[in-house]
Amino acid sequence: MERTSKIYVAGHRGLVGSAIVRRLNSAGYENIIHRAHQDLNLTRQQDVEAFFSSERPEYVFLAAARVGGILANATYPAQFIYENLALQTNVIHAAYKYNVRKLLFLGSSCIYPRHCPQPMKEEYLLSGHLEPTNEPYAIAKIAGIKMCQAYNRQYGTRFISVMPTNLYGPNDNFDLITSHVLAALIRKCHLAKLAMAGEWEAIKRDEARFGPIPEDIKASLGIDPKTNDPLNRPHKGPEIVVWGTGSPKREFLHVDDLADACVYLMNHYDESEIVNVGMGQDLTIRELVKMIAGIVGFKGRVSFDTTKPDGTPQKLLDVSRLAQLGWRAKISLEQGIRKTYEWYLSQAR
Repeated sequence: MERTSKIYVAGHRGLVGSAIVRRLNSAGYENIIHRAHQDLNLTRQQDVEAFFSSERPEYVFLAAARVGGILANATYPAQFIYENLALQTNVIHAAYKYNVRKLLFLGSSCIYPRHCPQPMKEEYLLSGHLEPTNEPYAIAKIAGIKMCQAYNRQYGTRFISVMPTNLYGPNDNFDLITSHVLAALIRKCHLAKLAMAGEWEAIKRDEARFGPIPEDIKASLGIDPKTNDPLNRPHKGPEIVVWGTGSPKREFLHVDDLADACVYLMNHYDESEIVNVGMGQDLTIRELVKMIAGIVGFKGRVSFDTTKPDGTPQKLLDVSRLAQLGWRAKISLEQGIRKTYEWYLSQAR
């Protein structure tokens, strides 16, 4: 990409898209275009083609997607598969039709089988059954990968696909119904810390900024779900409840590292084979909770609801292909969580 190249970032307000825009800006790219959802609905083919016909972007980062954790995937499976299939199909086809020089498609590590050898190599794709809790989303992402590869084969396009591990960072989704585990744990620990200090007005401000607090979580914080008044519980302080056993192992990558990898691959990679992007290290959910609680300063009780699903037992990416291409992650998990919590506090004021 040249500094003056016309670059379209789809999903620029989301966690990944906003990070890519920040990275491009910091690297001196001068011609970045984007559209908010209300101005361009990517699930509408006619609208997408009109946009590409008018703007003629040279490079595309396809970071737009409907995403969420286990609860969101279980609650909205039809929306997850429909919206992701629709928007990525429209953008990829328009990129071909209007002669985009190169497109980068953002996939997900959930494309790999539930019982996958660890760490997960790129060639393990479609080698086993998917994790049921996010299967519709995973199928949509796999379709996007195969579409990019098929267009490269038939039309000679330069469409590449990257598979990031679990992401977090500024502009993450902290809604307790639809968020991923790390963001949800930051917010749960912060709310429980406020409850321990009796800072009920701060909890109300947090709810106004980041979304409703479900009734079961309010109860665990010592808040009456009906009246929003503090409960009189002198012998039991606030606690946080975590889904599952705490034993699954997960890998987490700061979104600024992913953005740096995406810009690097756009400039240095032209093959159809997918590329994993991750830290190459994982930890258990129980260990993650302990780390986040320590950073946030929550010293109360943590319990695990074993009636809820764990999801995939382990998800650790093999990042040797990316390392051979000359890129490695730079932000440690502890450093990244601290930066994310600082951003969260700045938004909650």
